[in-house]
Amino acid sequence: MQTAQQTMVSIPFPSVWGIHAAIAGRPIVWGVLTINSITDNRVIGTVNFRGTPIPINGSWDENTKQIRFDSSYATFYGNLAIFDDPQIRIRHFILNGRLIMKPPSLQAGEYGTWVATTDRTLTGYPVSSSTLPPVGVFLTSNILSQLQQNYGRY
Repeated sequence: MQTAQQTMVSIPFPSVWGIHAAIAGRPIVWGVLTINSITDNRVIGTVNFRGTPIPINGSWDENTKQIRFDSSYATFYGNLAIFDDPQIRIRHFILNGRLIMKPPSLQAGEYGTWVATTDRTLTGYPVSSSTLPPVGVFLTSNILSQLQQNYGRY
């Protein structure tokens, strides 16, 4: 039987992601999602939209590539997609899905969408990518890159 440390997980961790959320079709905030660990399908990290990291806890299903996590203000559900750009040797990791706001948020009960991205140097063979990722992927990647240049690596 394999231990959690030996199990391969397709989401990189620890990792820092640029994240964008929209509620009821209105763009709300840009921020940073940090995934500190994934052990026995349990996700632990933080989400930071307003300058203060808020703990998240959730789950990851490697077979379906689905993630779910809760912060004190929202529940996030989403799926992982991988887009390789062999010309620049970058692998883009894209999480996107839906969220529902919960108390004590002023928007409790409202639904929204979110997208988060991070990237790694492409090693080995590229994953076949037949479609381009959504534009939000490049926007969150650029925002994260600018934050890292201004404030150093998270």
